Amino acid sequence: MKNLSRRSFLKSTSALSAGMMIIPSLYSFSPNNRLNIAVIGVGGRGKANWSKVPSENIVAMCDVDDNRAASGYDMFPKAKKYKDFRVMFDEMANEIDAVIISTPDHTHFAATMIAMQLGKHVYVEKPLAHNIWELRTMKKAAKYYKIVSQMGNQGHTTNGIRLVKEWYDSGILGKVKEVHAWHGDITYKPGGYFTKPASFPPKQQPVPDYLDWDLWLGPAADRPFNSAYAPKSWRGFYDFGNGQLGDWVCHTMDAPFWSLDLGMPHTVEADAPNGNTKDYSFMPDACVINYEFGKRGKKPPVTVKWHQGGSLPEIRPEWGIEKWDKGGMIMVGSKNTLLTGVRPNKPKLLLPDEEWQEFLKNAPEQTIPRVGEEQPVQEWLDAIKNNTLPGSNFEYGADLTEMGLIGVMAQRFNTRLEYDAENMKVTNRPDLDAYIKEPARKGWSYGENLW
Repeated sequence: MKNLSRRSFLKSTSALSAGMMIIPSLYSFSPNNRLNIAVIGVGGRGKANWSKVPSENIVAMCDVDDNRAASGYDMFPKAKKYKDFRVMFDEMANEIDAVIISTPDHTHFAATMIAMQLGKHVYVEKPLAHNIWELRTMKKAAKYYKIVSQMGNQGHTTNGIRLVKEWYDSGILGKVKEVHAWHGDITYKPGGYFTKPASFPPKQQPVPDYLDWDLWLGPAADRPFNSAYAPKSWRGFYDFGNGQLGDWVCHTMDAPFWSLDLGMPHTVEADAPNGNTKDYSFMPDACVINYEFGKRGKKPPVTVKWHQGGSLPEIRPEWGIEKWDKGGMIMVGSKNTLLTGVRPNKPKLLLPDEEWQEFLKNAPEQTIPRVGEEQPVQEWLDAIKNNTLPGSNFEYGADLTEMGLIGVMAQRFNTRLEYDAENMKVTNRPDLDAYIKEPARKGWSYGENLW
C-alpha cells in the first residue's frame, strides 16, 4: 500500500485516536443505481459469486493466478486487472462502491479491512476469517465504518433455515439438548479439493509462471511453493485454511447456531487420533469434536458433536431411518428430532410418513421474511441499495465462524479447550492463545487501530 489505501488507513487511525467517527463518502443508492464492484479472487468461488451480479458494473478484477482468472478476465475486458489488491485500492478507491472477496481463508482479513476502512461494502466467502482476533476486528470495523457486510454462506438465505427456526421457536422440537453434524470421508487426490503431500512440509517445486506465489501467501509465513497448497487444496493446511470443519461449519451448523442462539461454547474437546503431522500443520483424516454450550436464558445447555471422516451419529430406533446421508445435521428435541442435509435447505421431522404429511398441512406460521433461495449475493446487493443489513452480516457471520474456529483449534491440537469467549482466551491451554491472533508478515498487518 503506497498511495491512497495507505493514506486512508493512516487517516482513519488518526481519527480513531481523536475519538471521531468516519462515515463513508458513498452516495445513497436506489434500486436502479448500478454499483461499481471490484472482485478479489476471480476463479473458483469468485466466479460463483461475481456471476450473480449481472445488473451491476464490475470495474476491477484482482487475482494472483492468471490461469484461474482467465475466463473472468475475458468476460469483462473493460475491467482493470490486478494481482495485488493493495495496488488496486491505491489506484481505484474512488471508483469502487463494493467488493466481493473470494480468496483463500488466510487472505480474507487483509482485503476486507482495506476495503472497509475505505468505506466499501464487502461480501466475503465463508469462513469469514482465519482466526478469532480477525473475526472480532472485522465485526468492529463493519460497525465503525458503517458498511453493509455479508458472509457468503448460501444456506442462510434459504426457506429451509427459516423453517428450522420457526419450528423450534413454535415449540415443535421441545427442549433441544443434543445436536449432531457430520460430513463424510475425505478424498485426497493431486489437484483435488484436498491433497495430502508425500511429506511434511511439502518439497519445493518450481513456481508456475502464471502464479504470483508471494502475493498468494499474503500474510502467511514465507515458504517454498508446492502444488499441494495451490491453487485448490490449501484448505487442508492450517496456515491457509481450516480443514473440513472450517469449510463446512458455516453451512451445516448454521441452523442450530441461529435457532438455538448457541453463542460460544465454554468447552470443546476433540478426538482426532490420526492427525497427519507432528507439527499440527495439516488436518486429520477423521475426528469427533464435542462442543458444550451453557444455558441461554430459558434454553437448556446443549451438546453439539461434529463428526468427520466416516464417524456418524448413532441411529436410534424411534427415528425410523436405516442410514444417514454423507453429510447432515440433526437437532434432537424432547418432542421431535429434526434432520437437514449438509446445508439447511430441506428440513424434515423424523416422523412416520403419515404424521409428517399431516404436520406439513398444519405447519407453524411463517414469521421470518424470506429472501431469494440461496442468493446471498443478491441479498447483499439489495441491502446496500435499501440501507439495510443482510442476514449473515458480520455481526452474525463472525460469531458463527468463531464457534467453528474454536472447534478447529481443538481438532488441530487434538485436545480439550476451556474457552473464555469474553476475553478471547483458552484458559486451560494459554500456549494456544497464539493461534487466536496469528502473526502476519511485514506489510500485511491491519486492524490494530480498532483495539
